[in-house]
Amino acid sequence: MNFSEKDISQIQKKGITPEKVQQQIEIFRRGNVVVNIREAATVKNGIQVISEDDRKKLSEYYDSRRDGLGIIKFVPASGAATRMFKAFYNLLREFDPGNDSLEDYIDRKNDRNLEVFFGRIKDLPFYESLIERISRTEKDFENLSEDQKNYLFVKYMLEEDGLNLGDQPKGLVPFHKYGDHLATAVEEHLVEAVDYAASNKKVRVHFTVSEEHREKFEQEVKEVVPRLQKETGHNFEVTYSYQDPKTDTVAVTKENEPFRDENGEIFFRPGGHGALIRNLNDQDADLVFIKNIDNVVTPRNRELLASYKRMLAGKLLGLQEKSFKYLKELETETRDEQLQQMVHFLQEELNAGLSINFDELQKEEKTATIKKLLNRPIRVCGMVKNEGEPGGGPFWVTHKNGEISLQIVESSQIDHENYQQSKIAQEATHFNPVDIVSSFKNYMGEKFDLSEFIDEETSFIAGKTKDGKELKALELPGLWNGAMAGWNTVFVEVPVETFNPVKTVADLLKPSHQVK
Repeated sequence: MNFSEKDISQIQKKGITPEKVQQQIEIFRRGNVVVNIREAATVKNGIQVISEDDRKKLSEYYDSRRDGLGIIKFVPASGAATRMFKAFYNLLREFDPGNDSLEDYIDRKNDRNLEVFFGRIKDLPFYESLIERISRTEKDFENLSEDQKNYLFVKYMLEEDGLNLGDQPKGLVPFHKYGDHLATAVEEHLVEAVDYAASNKKVRVHFTVSEEHREKFEQEVKEVVPRLQKETGHNFEVTYSYQDPKTDTVAVTKENEPFRDENGEIFFRPGGHGALIRNLNDQDADLVFIKNIDNVVTPRNRELLASYKRMLAGKLLGLQEKSFKYLKELETETRDEQLQQMVHFLQEELNAGLSINFDELQKEEKTATIKKLLNRPIRVCGMVKNEGEPGGGPFWVTHKNGEISLQIVESSQIDHENYQQSKIAQEATHFNPVDIVSSFKNYMGEKFDLSEFIDEETSFIAGKTKDGKELKALELPGLWNGAMAGWNTVFVEVPVETFNPVKTVADLLKPSHQVK
């Protein structure tokens, strides 16, 4: 690919090299590489179930150590709320309350979420404040028909002269109502972090945000934190970062040539949440809890959530302690029996894959292999029984070198046209709620470079459009998929009550999001 001087200047201004862009174009030419799933990870076959007694012991172990640890909660929060309200933007465009009936519109759309929304609209956390806002402007509001009222409710919910929720980041949408107080997702993340991510009465939370919304997040935190500090007796340290422009990826045409905008410049797009591996890599902590912005619980499940979070952390610390012990032993001459213990630990407790010919290796080669497998970042991931929620799933994966490991695999990474692969995918019993406790310091207390553990082949090509023209976009290996493919991974079952996402505004009407 021959880039012009203008192209090279544009590429370098983004902090990227022409060689990097060329590598991305080669990925488009190669096409998506599907993951070879061997079998679904299930209970007793890759997913552990922790007994109540052991959960208590692991939680207590974590509690006994946490004041000596640097702990941070990492929350990807750059997502806009637009998708939450997609059906309602369509309604504003397509529904005319003067000439149509809302009931007929919902029937035509066959959208269960619309039916739930309008049937229980008064249970929305922001219902009263929005009605008050509408009534101040629409003086004849009380005399309108129900369809007209509902139409105006949607209009003022989304647009600038109302609550403008459609233009907010998802983290700043009111999720819950406590008396006269509305709590956003950001506030709920800070509140729950007190119960499991505090160390020495200090709570550190890091949000990845879009640059355009940072001031809004800062304002929300400025309003919320003084009250929470007074209520909890904890100090809060809230930090932010943006997705690095250097992680943007080139878009191409159907012919795999760089897609150019109306000014003839190469068009780059954000590389997806996998780009946040850089943001995660910048965190300085012994233990990092990772959780999505739209997944928060109400007080009735907060204690249960915290007990499982602390259990996952205790599990990680125990595994890490044993890993560090073995790594220190490997610095001296080790006996065959010691190596065998390490192999057993790798296979039975860390689910680390050994190559087929491992037993044929010389002792020196075995030692080097064991050290490499032990000396990696580690994550313990909660997994929820599959109840139809979207999300990746836990699978045993066979890699090109013949090694087998546990991975979180998205549906888009699976070759569903292959009968055998499709059948294995359908056998999955659990899915990934993004409930992760991680550590990326080695046994000498040094931080790993997380870029060294990414499976670059798991980048994903998707069809998109710009200005009405079709293009192909490249998403980097997902944050908890390919970006963590080289980590030691352990899956533990957690109850569905700890997973409470908000994908559409109608989800706020679920019993699990109602504060009574």
